[in-house]
Amino acid sequence: MDSPVTDPAATDSLRELARQLAQTQRFTLGVPRQFTIADDGSRVLFLRSRDGRDRASCLWALDEGGERLLADPSALGGGGALPEDERIRRERVRERSTGIVAYSADRSATTSVFSLDGRLWTVSIDGGVRWLPSAGPAVDPRIDPGASRVSYVTDGALHVIELSGGTDRPLASPEAPDVTYGLPEHVAAEEMGRLRGHWWSPDGTKLLVARVDNGSVERWWLTDPSDPGAEPRQMRYPVAGTANAEVSLFVYDLDGTRREVLWDHEAFEYLTTAAWDRLGPLASVQSRDQRTVRILAVDPASGETACVWEGIDKHWVDLVPGVPLRTGSGRLVVVSDVGGSRRLVIDGELVTGDGLQVREVAGAAGEAVWFVASTEPTECHVWRYTEEDGATRLTEEPGLHRLSLGGDTAVLESFTEHGHRFVISGPTLGGRRIACLEEPPAVAPRIWWLSVGPRRLRTALVLPSSHEEGARRLPVLMFPYAGPAVQRVTRARHWYFVEAQWFAEQGFAVVIADGAGTPGRGPEWEREVYGDMLTAVIADQIAALEGAAESCTDLDLGKVAIRGWSYGGLLALACVLRRPDVFHAAVAGAAPADVRMSDTYCLERFLGHPDETPENYVRCSPVLEAARLRRPLLIVHGLADDNVVVADALRTSAALLAAGKQHELLLIPTATHMVVDPQDHENLLLHELRFLHKSLGR
Repeated sequence: MDSPVTDPAATDSLRELARQLAQTQRFTLGVPRQFTIADDGSRVLFLRSRDGRDRASCLWALDEGGERLLADPSALGGGGALPEDERIRRERVRERSTGIVAYSADRSATTSVFSLDGRLWTVSIDGGVRWLPSAGPAVDPRIDPGASRVSYVTDGALHVIELSGGTDRPLASPEAPDVTYGLPEHVAAEEMGRLRGHWWSPDGTKLLVARVDNGSVERWWLTDPSDPGAEPRQMRYPVAGTANAEVSLFVYDLDGTRREVLWDHEAFEYLTTAAWDRLGPLASVQSRDQRTVRILAVDPASGETACVWEGIDKHWVDLVPGVPLRTGSGRLVVVSDVGGSRRLVIDGELVTGDGLQVREVAGAAGEAVWFVASTEPTECHVWRYTEEDGATRLTEEPGLHRLSLGGDTAVLESFTEHGHRFVISGPTLGGRRIACLEEPPAVAPRIWWLSVGPRRLRTALVLPSSHEEGARRLPVLMFPYAGPAVQRVTRARHWYFVEAQWFAEQGFAVVIADGAGTPGRGPEWEREVYGDMLTAVIADQIAALEGAAESCTDLDLGKVAIRGWSYGGLLALACVLRRPDVFHAAVAGAAPADVRMSDTYCLERFLGHPDETPENYVRCSPVLEAARLRRPLLIVHGLADDNVVVADALRTSAALLAAGKQHELLLIPTATHMVVDPQDHENLLLHELRFLHKSLGR
């Protein structure tokens, strides 16, 4: 085998894969997404950039005539400054593209609307694009199902424009500076997956609107030390144990008349989902301790609600994408944890068996319900339930499969070790494919799929492409996320496997393992981190490392490093502090090292309220253990991060300095919780590589 690279900056071939990872935005560019299917199945709308390195996302249509471009941002003068609310929205969804990154279409998919740098546009299926004058920078525009009107948010107010005459009027205006209408609050978008704040009625005559009052939420300030002339940016951040935003829900008529949706806000302060189908509005609310969720059927005429389902768990109730949902006849579809499995429930009846873990509900066509579920945690497959046939699995190839459903037509997305594939099923477009223009990696990941130890920990081992068994000992790089709610070891060509291969090509054996708390293994497995988000996870990482070394005896357990980002960064920091006998160096990126600074919804779910269980927060805050450091540590953080703020990194560095512990601190001025700039991304990888070579004595 070739000797390890010692000067990566001087090696063009080394830079090429790092550059590709950066310029393809981790291979997300050129991949179709956000599908809208016409109610008659005659066309599908979607977003996609022109190729695997083009960041500008365009709006496309596919019909019997094939694919065609509907709206190109470069032709519309895109590239200006984003409205602040839109910048925040993109950060919450980790949007890496530019251009048209979201849109809304009517039920026939003939008219769509989108916002481009705050300007509002409408596009018809014949390709006509028209600018709509708005009262201010437009955020999250939504067209009504009948294509008569468009709602959007500007400066915290919800407006409605009549498409026929262009009349614009405010429907709901904020009563105070910290009040907004029609947008989600921080924890809804960041943690719950509720990215919207207003929903049209099916007939287009009413709107369901969220009102958010951030007045009681703690005020934080973000500054850019690299630009001392820039004013600090204020943000409202609900720190664990402090006040959340006050969220209420209203039914609005188009003349501005409104009825408040009634529920016990003191007992249920979280609005987790909202929707409006032909039977009326549905809303889900959750208690502060997250142990109870209620689904409420709303009377739009009065705002009165009736509880149609309640979920209770002694730890927390999980929120599953796609539910609640009602079938054509009005039967309620939910997902509930019963008997060690996450199971599909229709009108109170369990319709999936034990051992099948439901991950997402795609939708209903009549009485048939389509969903995504796992029996093997490294794979997700599409299933369909009908009363006649029960639950039937529809996909077979190992990988991650999911479905976008519209009536009798569906877009099946299959993400496997070979990349993405998008195939349409249905009476009109059945068998057609939507082109995926992602760029294949310069070096394909070479992965050994392992299931190790008594707990059968799903583990991916990535080796150098030129490695031959017994040729030489390989230092080990652990690359986990491994935290609550996130999996990494799944049978698909993820960016992090390509990144792992990049490190492997420099002479490392890379180990990626999922342990306690990760999805796909059932509710009990996920709840192993309740009260302590680190101890069991660290133990599983060590067990996976030892299991990988048993499978491949070339791994050198005397040279083990660990790197991670976000929770993965927290885990890397905790590993090198608590188990220096196992982990000999660490890279901790965007690590919430003091979890007492994290948000209410995420941390209170796992650790309880800090006033009631302060010991849990101390146990999970490695910043308090800085004096234990005896191994090389690189801390990386973006100065513009508004999810895990840079104060975490600065406090950790200060604690290490006070304890006399040497370490490296790398701050990236323009980075948020993502490193999006291609040059920064590429150079960060090279910097980490140099650090790892130096730290492990290579």
